[in-house]
Amino acid sequence: MSKRAAVCYQSVEHVPSAPEPPLLLELKTRRPPSLLDLAGCETWSVDFSPDGAWFAWSMGHGIVWVVAWPLDSEEGQDGETDRGDKSFSCGHPVWGLAFGPRPPKAARLAKTASKGKNILLLATGLENGVIKIWNVLTGSAVFDLHGHEGVVRDLVFPQNGSLTLISSSRDKTLRIWDLAHKGKKVQVLSGHKDWISCCSVSSDCSMIASVGRFDRMVCLWSLRSYTFIRNLMGANQKQLCLLSSCDFSPDGAVLATAAFSGSSWWIDLWDPYTAEKLATLADYFDDYGQNQISAIQFSPSGLHLAIVTDDRALRVWEPGERRMTMQTKRGRDSNGLCCNYHPQGGVIATGTRDGHVRFWRAPRTVPSLCHLCRSILRHSVSTHQMEALPLPRRILEYLTYRNIPERLRACCSSDEDDWES
Repeated sequence: MSKRAAVCYQSVEHVPSAPEPPLLLELKTRRPPSLLDLAGCETWSVDFSPDGAWFAWSMGHGIVWVVAWPLDSEEGQDGETDRGDKSFSCGHPVWGLAFGPRPPKAARLAKTASKGKNILLLATGLENGVIKIWNVLTGSAVFDLHGHEGVVRDLVFPQNGSLTLISSSRDKTLRIWDLAHKGKKVQVLSGHKDWISCCSVSSDCSMIASVGRFDRMVCLWSLRSYTFIRNLMGANQKQLCLLSSCDFSPDGAVLATAAFSGSSWWIDLWDPYTAEKLATLADYFDDYGQNQISAIQFSPSGLHLAIVTDDRALRVWEPGERRMTMQTKRGRDSNGLCCNYHPQGGVIATGTRDGHVRFWRAPRTVPSLCHLCRSILRHSVSTHQMEALPLPRRILEYLTYRNIPERLRACCSSDEDDWES
């Protein structure tokens, strides 16, 4: 396959039954017939750059494609940045990718980064355990990181503007790399007993969460001391399941984890400070082993959670609500593997097993004043600190997310209500 692969930009026609159809665009990869439907075509990871100006996806067969966002943009604000499509040939299947560094949200909104000091890197995690670092603006490879002995499944840059990269791998470890020293300074976190499916970093950059695919462990680690904090699932967890994804809420006060078994999938919401399980969203089905949950991610506002499963290309859920805010039609051909919100919200990108990417219109709900105050407060105040304040019980329950019903079922929404509030 050539270094640059052909990509088809396919607009999606309006669905008559919906005034604002959520599927905005689909990018399809053109491949030789000999490569169709073969392993290696999958889009395991997608990501938007911190400023939302670039989008990257692993399009299969070791190729990562980077395009300017929105797709009709041609040049940067300074008129000098090359906004053309870029492809990176990694040589091995790409399982994880991430843009970085990621500045704090306040700095990103204020656009304090000065011209000439901007740097945008793309980290790609490969099947052979190597992590390749690319300069997005020049399209050149910068250096490789060696150390993992298995598939690099997930990559995360913490939201503090640093050149720190966290990677998780099937070799049962997480590694914390200092890219300022070209990865020569690295911390290794060990404790999982099997493959690590996913990792996430809290917004204050104090904790890392990781989920093990087969060991049924939800681990919390300190990003400050590089030490193990706790296993949220507990040592006595005996329920057979596979853990697939995790994500911190934007304020860091809630950790969502996704798991599935033979006849159900569920999402647990945890308080990472107290290890208390706040709520569970579950779905049950008749076809044994035919409906796994692949990915979850909180929206930038923290109001919604995007969900990718086998039977629906995308669901959007507001934690605490008994109905889905949005969901696609039920079907066995969703092929969904991953999802990612645009930093400013409004758009969700999902990757599929056939190497395609779909862009969906996300719900744009104006956060309430209560939600905004809670988000700001919880970004810097832990649950233990909240509980020490002389607050009325109902206010304390709201601020600590204990107002969410403990058990919810995802199957309460029918197909007739698809993509309607």
